Amino acid sequence: MKKITTTLAALGLSASLAACGTTMEERVATGALAGGAVGAVAGKDLGTAAVGAAVGAGAGYAVDRCKRTRRC
Repeated sequence: MKKITTTLAALGLSASLAACGTTMEERVATGALAGGAVGAVAGKDLGTAAVGAAVGAGAGYAVDRCKRTRRC
């Protein structure tokens, strides 16, 4: 249960920080950094950090696409 809660918290943080930036690259990078950091702290291993970074990058891309197309 703790792992699910931590994962959801990481996803929420990544999505909120992914909105930072003005270009797609900035949003994806911000999401990846935030997701990787939260994943590393939550899971305490490299695999969890990598998953967090991937989720954060995806969130950054989704936020950018939403802002560009105005279809959220």
